Order: sequence, then structure tokens, then C-alpha cells
Amino acid sequence: MKLRALAAVGLTAALLAAPAFALAATKAPTPALKSIADLPTPLPYPYNEQADAEVDLAAAIKAAKKHKKLVLIDLGGNWCGDCRVFAGIIEQPDIKPWVDKHYEVVAIDVGRYTKNMQIPARYGVDKLKGVPSFLVVDTKGKLVNDGAFFALTDARHMTPQSIVDWLAQWPK
Repeated sequence: MKLRALAAVGLTAALLAAPAFALAATKAPTPALKSIADLPTPLPYPYNEQADAEVDLAAAIKAAKKHKKLVLIDLGGNWCGDCRVFAGIIEQPDIKPWVDKHYEVVAIDVGRYTKNMQIPARYGVDKLKGVPSFLVVDTKGKLVNDGAFFALTDARHMTPQSIVDWLAQWPK
């Protein structure tokens, strides 16, 4: 009986210590690619450098509300290899439907940290520590991934599965 009680206490403690997002996370798909090296090339250039970021963000928020999804604000630049790797992963045929089900993705070009910096500042991020940086915002405009903006700045050294697992933390 003592062993069962200790196990229950241990499980309860583990659940309480787990981040809230881990308890509510969705199951990530399993990418067919096992390595970033297997991505087809050339990698995409995901950022429209001439786009009006405010218009694109407003459209993504509107679509997210309509379809009850999260907004994934992808802050980066076409010069960034890690940004292009991330874009290549989420465009894979076995990953894209899952991403589209859970997110409205909006790629915001930040140049060399010289433009559109008002967007991360709006969510309390005054300085980007690298790109790609991601803000996950719910339909009420609330930041969901507070403190976890820079996890994929080294995407080219990650596995496709670890990138997708990061994305799966936020949808419920």
C-alpha cells in the first residue's frame, strides 16, 4: 500500500511540475524526413521582403479567429538558413496538413533586425535573440508561448521531429 501511495504522489508531483502546455499539447505528426539533410533543395524563401507586415498579421489573426486556430508569427529573414530550414520542414507533405489544421502561419521579414520590430515589441519582446523567432498567439490576441520564442534559432542542427514537437506544444 505504501508503494502505491508513493507512486501516486510521484505521479502527481510530476504532473504539477510539468509545464501547462505539455499537459494540453496535441500529438505531433511523425515526419518522413529523419534529418534536415534530407530536405529537398533549394530551400524556400519564406519572407516577402516587400509585404506590409501589419496587413499580413491582421489577415492571419482574422483567419485564425474564423477557423479557431492559433497564429504562428514567424519572425526572420530570407538570409537566415535556420529560417529557411523551418519553412522547408513545415511545407513537407506529411507536416503541412497538420500545421494548417492548428495554425495560421504568417512570415514576417525583420530584415537584419531593422524592420517590423514593432510586432514582437507588441507582445513584450523588445529584442530578438536570433531568428527564426516565433510568437504563438491565440484568437484573443494573447501570447501563448511566453518565454519560448527562440527555441528554433538553430533549426538546421535539429531533427525534423524536434521542430514539429516544438510546434505541437501549443495547440490544445
